[in-house]
Amino acid sequence: MAPRVASPSVDYDHSENVHTLSGAAAALASLLDGQTPGRPFPRSLLDAGCGTGTWLRAALDLGVADVFGVDGVDVAPDRFHAPKSLYRQTDFTKPFDLGRRFDVVLCLEVAEHLPANAAEAFIASLARHGDLILFSAAIPHQPGQHHVNCQWPAYWQALFNRAGYACEDSLRWRIWRDTRIEPWYRQNVFRARRDASAGTEPRIEAVVHPDMWPHMDHGAARPPIRALLHKVANLARASAGQQ
Repeated sequence: MAPRVASPSVDYDHSENVHTLSGAAAALASLLDGQTPGRPFPRSLLDAGCGTGTWLRAALDLGVADVFGVDGVDVAPDRFHAPKSLYRQTDFTKPFDLGRRFDVVLCLEVAEHLPANAAEAFIASLARHGDLILFSAAIPHQPGQHHVNCQWPAYWQALFNRAGYACEDSLRWRIWRDTRIEPWYRQNVFRARRDASAGTEPRIEAVVHPDMWPHMDHGAARPPIRALLHKVANLARASAGQQ
């Protein structure tokens, strides 16, 4: 196997990747359907954080002819699901610009791998490449390789708002019950679209999918859960005392 070439600040090994081609294929048709006026699927797609190219392969199989992927960690051609000519290695800890725009930009379960001080510039780089972005990122206590900035969706929503994008999460409810799709996508995905109303839309709710529960870091989650239960108990006692 060819040696992997990593971004200086992100240590990730795609051989340990648990994202499947079948999950991407099942999800992408639902996520893209109706996103571009007048046609079922977009003509062009960028996958920022394309990994082994599973989402690129799914897009090509749907008939999206113009696709491109970027990732911080290289993958050997024999493990990449799309032609390697459709790929460029990019350091996501720094701003990047491919010099063109796409109908839709995917960035799925990527941003949590980057340090917090790179988050805003990374969102700005995504915005540079398209007006419609389908995004997901790991939530707090969601384990994984080099998860260094796990946040609830509202954190990313605020960064998209600063870039001029309004966000909403109807897509995750569209795929919520589809067990062909990995549960982290069903839990975390939302849509960001360039819109003058950015920042005035409702905040995206923090939720944990029931199918994600076995994957969560329950040891790390216990203290905040105990604190929440204590707060609820105090509120209940205060409410009872006022009656």
